[in-house]
Amino acid sequence: MLTDKIQSLLGEVADLQAADAKALEELRIKYLSKKGVINGLMGEFRDVAPESKREIGMKLNELKTALQDKLNELREGLATKEDDHSDLDLTRTPYPIAMGTRHPLSIVKNEIIDIFSRLGFSIADGPEVEDDWHVFSSLNFPEDHPARDMQDTFFVEQHPDIVLRTHTSSVQSRVMENSKPPIRVLCPGRVYRNEAISARAHCFFHQVEGLYIDKDVSFTDLKQVLLTFAREMFGPDTKIRLRPSYFPFTEPSAEMDISCNICGGKGCAFCKQTGWVEILGCGMVDPNVLEANGIDSKVYKGYAFGMGVERITNLKYQVKDLRLFSENDVRFLDEFTAAN
Repeated sequence: MLTDKIQSLLGEVADLQAADAKALEELRIKYLSKKGVINGLMGEFRDVAPESKREIGMKLNELKTALQDKLNELREGLATKEDDHSDLDLTRTPYPIAMGTRHPLSIVKNEIIDIFSRLGFSIADGPEVEDDWHVFSSLNFPEDHPARDMQDTFFVEQHPDIVLRTHTSSVQSRVMENSKPPIRVLCPGRVYRNEAISARAHCFFHQVEGLYIDKDVSFTDLKQVLLTFAREMFGPDTKIRLRPSYFPFTEPSAEMDISCNICGGKGCAFCKQTGWVEILGCGMVDPNVLEANGIDSKVYKGYAFGMGVERITNLKYQVKDLRLFSENDVRFLDEFTAAN
């Protein structure tokens, strides 16, 4: 009889077990799906005599409730089991995780910034997409200067006065036109030039330029700052020499060499047997530049210098191919783990 089946199933439901979620789902399908046991009993219920329907109907509802409660109980038990981490050994050493490293250019750039920060220089930044005025005209570049030519500068199409900056001197120009002396800033950043990519050149690279403007600034001040920088960066025995040069925005201008940090100035293949390696350009700010940027050149003087971060990195770590800096080769980057 149907009553006996229901009573038997009530006892069966009380003993149900599920080892995992899959077994629990199989129980649900067996008893509660469209083709399950409960629906089968409902089919038989339709043939029950009217005078017995009330009693048997109550038994069916009791079975359904008992079954649903049992499935919920098993589900909660599985969830508790999943959250139980009592078998974990919390004293065990964690699995080794490979840590990332700073890029060698970032390592050197940060070291340069740290040295000049201790000398009183603050950091200034500016846009990489610039106008002709800040990149060239305000810095005393003649209209026919080669740097304005398409061979050296990336121009923005349909906007001939908009360029990708070729040096971070454009940041110095923006600082001068928006600040009053004394000015002492360091301008690190990425620059762009239309050059063929090779082991010795790239179409983008990184510069750090410095500017100091105040009353009674002399070339001696510039030389002492650069000597301090060289010895901080390459060692206390480093020597420097300044050679006359030409830059549109400084007068007089010079290029600075340091004694080769590989051979100690004795001469080697790296310094081409000269004992000296060029690292930066510098000079006294041209009065025309001061006037163009709203600074009275009869009252104020200044000096400026600029260096390539890649060049300094080459000297410190003897990286011979500039392309390595932008190829994202993890094997190359892993070599600088100890420098972080």
